[in-house]
Amino acid sequence: MHTGSGSEQVDTVPRERLPFEVWVLVAASFVVAVGFGIVAPALPTFATSFNVGVTAASVVISAFAFMRLAFAPVSGRLVTLLGERPVYVWGLVIVAVSTGACAFAQNYWQLLLFRSIGGTGSTMFTVSAVALLVRLTPPLMRGRAAGMWATSFLVGNIAGPLVGGGLIAVSLRAPFLVYAGALLLAAFGAWIFLRRSPLADADRTNGPPPITVREALGHRTYIAALASSFANGWAVFGVRISLIPLFVVEALQREGSLAGISLAVFAAGNAAVLLLSGRLADRIGRKPLVLVGLLVSGGGTIWLGYTSDVPTFLIASLAAGVGAGVLNPPLNAAVADVVGTTRRGGSVLAAFQMAGDVGAIIGPIAAGVIADQLSYGAAFALTGVIALVASLFWLRAPETLPSRVAAEAEPVPAEVRAVECGRLDEGPEVPTGKRVAGRPRQPES
Repeated sequence: MHTGSGSEQVDTVPRERLPFEVWVLVAASFVVAVGFGIVAPALPTFATSFNVGVTAASVVISAFAFMRLAFAPVSGRLVTLLGERPVYVWGLVIVAVSTGACAFAQNYWQLLLFRSIGGTGSTMFTVSAVALLVRLTPPLMRGRAAGMWATSFLVGNIAGPLVGGGLIAVSLRAPFLVYAGALLLAAFGAWIFLRRSPLADADRTNGPPPITVREALGHRTYIAALASSFANGWAVFGVRISLIPLFVVEALQREGSLAGISLAVFAAGNAAVLLLSGRLADRIGRKPLVLVGLLVSGGGTIWLGYTSDVPTFLIASLAAGVGAGVLNPPLNAAVADVVGTTRRGGSVLAAFQMAGDVGAIIGPIAAGVIADQLSYGAAFALTGVIALVASLFWLRAPETLPSRVAAEAEPVPAEVRAVECGRLDEGPEVPTGKRVAGRPRQPES
């Protein structure tokens, strides 16, 4: 039973559950991920249908990632200037329109152009979604929110290819139309449910200035987070996709289908621990979970490169997936702690995303060169060592999980207080021990 003062009652009770707006973002993330998974199997084949080679088809895929990286600073600036919600919705719309246009591309260059435009919208809604999560989630629940958001995206990525494979049998253009529809559905849902939300529409024009990247770099935790994002992008979004299929065929001498099984095992290990990791990050701290995630992920990746039989290979894949799953929620929560809830940090969040994108671009190239010149074992070892080196940055980084007292004392924007108390001008008076009723207050002259 709560025994504190009335003001404490107002501040703490609503923070026991995630705001409705966070669930909106989680649902939209799932829809977006399903759509992305639908397009993924069709895109390379559709590109080669224009009588181009494998290299040209790969450029279409890389162009999307390159535009995400190049446009990230602009997206961060847009979030700071315009706010998270409009950037989020318009980012989804841009990707939807460009993806729908891909279905009507008449040649390779049109397809390349449309996919490049989609990359700009992708980084817009990604940066703004994370910024919304940072601002909407109470400090003591940031790990849980990050875990749920990552889980929805992961499950969507798993479900999407299952649907996409069937659509390819109908038409190579069909997946693009379905993905465009899914994005428009997500954009419409976000607009409907967030348009009148005081939480999502908080006005910061009269609040504290936005946090800058230079200011964030003065925090050791943010530097450690950048190193971890780079390592995670290198391993999870780069080497895992590019090197494992080749390793299965050339090193293990197995059918290519084993690569798909390995990726599924990795995803299963990842999904199994995301929610648990998020909850633990909110209880025991961000730093211990990040360290465990980096060490397990790095160790599992090194082990994977030296496996010689299928069972050991799959166990190592599972270990790497578990490590990545443990890492994700506390890492995002730590960055959210640095930004805080009262300041916009679009540029800070964009730089954090860029670190992962740079790793995803450099990782496959560097690992591929090492695999050609030395061995697959050396390539996976380098990838794992990158994660282990990133863990060293955390040894001197402070813990950012706020204590309950500090979290409850954190300044809350007026719009949030309005949600918790009704309206600013109609909320009940807070008991203070003094008589506040009686004669009506006279308007100030």
